[in-house]
Amino acid sequence: MKHEIDKLVELARKHRMSPDEIRDQRRSFVYGNTHIENQRITREMVIAADEKLNPED
Repeated sequence: MKHEIDKLVELARKHRMSPDEIRDQRRSFVYGNTHIENQRITREMVIAADEKLNPED
């Protein structure tokens, strides 16, 4: 099992995120952190704010 995990870690270490993956990761991080503080925050609100602040994405 450890060998399989080590292989997966090595693959993940070499992975370069695409711009879409980076955008999705950023949105997920923002949603997770803001939703903790304010339950009324939705993923749609985060996406709309991100599109307004980063129109090139």
